[in-house]
Amino acid sequence: MAKLKLGVLISGRGSNLQSLIDACAAPDFPAEIVLVVSNKADAYGLERASQAAIPTKVVEKTDYQNRDDFDAALNDALESAGVELVCLAGFMLLLQDAFVTKWHNKLINIHPSLLPAFRGLHIHERVIEAGVRITGCTVHYVRPEVDDGPIIIQAAVPVHPDDTPDTLGERVLESEHKIYPEAVRLIAMGKAKPDGDVVTLGEKTELFESLINPIVK
Repeated sequence: MAKLKLGVLISGRGSNLQSLIDACAAPDFPAEIVLVVSNKADAYGLERASQAAIPTKVVEKTDYQNRDDFDAALNDALESAGVELVCLAGFMLLLQDAFVTKWHNKLINIHPSLLPAFRGLHIHERVIEAGVRITGCTVHYVRPEVDDGPIIIQAAVPVHPDDTPDTLGERVLESEHKIYPEAVRLIAMGKAKPDGDVVTLGEKTELFESLINPIVK
């Protein structure tokens, strides 16, 4: 069975990229990363990709006259590599509607909250200020509206009374590293299919159940 070809878009250190690299290193994982693209030439994630012998490309917005040209270059890079699923992993540019529409149901993102709660930025600060007891992270198909789209998988993370945004963020990130590869696996196996505004899941694994049932200490 042919592996699903992934293109990963990054802007920074690439810790979620690393979780995907590690998952794809397993012989039985049903996907492979064929290209990592960054909009920043100094992104450490490019080094992670190079160490794993994954092709990389830098597409910087300042190299293009307008945003349409930038998006076209980004699209060309992905298509030339034969990418079948685009994974946003800390890509810090909002994608234009035309790009999102072109990659409809072939573009996923990971967000550090239990969507649809706490869209946008400064998530962990807002969670603590709101007195939320359970937060988490979400992998979802991307739609033109920010942090919107059918949810593939989520992980719940307890908020501790003494949490700071940094400590909470680190714990949420640990869960992100678990659910992103799991979401990709489910998609590659044809077990996470968009159906309108929801995703039909054809499998619930032990990992899946553990992610949605945290042990609150």
